[in-house]
Amino acid sequence: MPDGQLKELKDGEMITHKTSELFANKKVVMFAVPGAFTPTCSVTHLPGYVVSADELKAKGVDAIICVAINDAFVMSAWGKAQNAENLMMLADGDGSYTKALGLEMDTAAFGGLRSQRYSMVIDNGVVTNLNVEKPQEFEISNAETILKQL
Repeated sequence: MPDGQLKELKDGEMITHKTSELFANKKVVMFAVPGAFTPTCSVTHLPGYVVSADELKAKGVDAIICVAINDAFVMSAWGKAQNAENLMMLADGDGSYTKALGLEMDTAAFGGLRSQRYSMVIDNGVVTNLNVEKPQEFEISNAETILKQL
């Protein structure tokens, strides 16, 4: 995984996470959405991970991270609205980390720079599974797929 930083608003405090520390000596499930509060992201993608959090952790996952090219305030509000207290809701405000992963997309007038929809398993900083969706699809980046891959 590339080095970078992601932001989190937690208990009113802005935290900057270094990705090298987020992934070191841990098994992490990270998934990304094109945007917080958008239909597929809010109705199925994020809720699937919220519901499956205990099952994922029972399979040895240390952290479940949701990333979007939004600011930390939006990610925090979205997490609260979705009861995602067992997930880390991290912001890639300028898209630099998403670009470093090579998983960005330009949605033009819809919202500009966004992340492709994906999920991955990261074991001690190394991606062991990567599921990138085709545009406008939601079939392989869900929590069910990740559970089968663990």
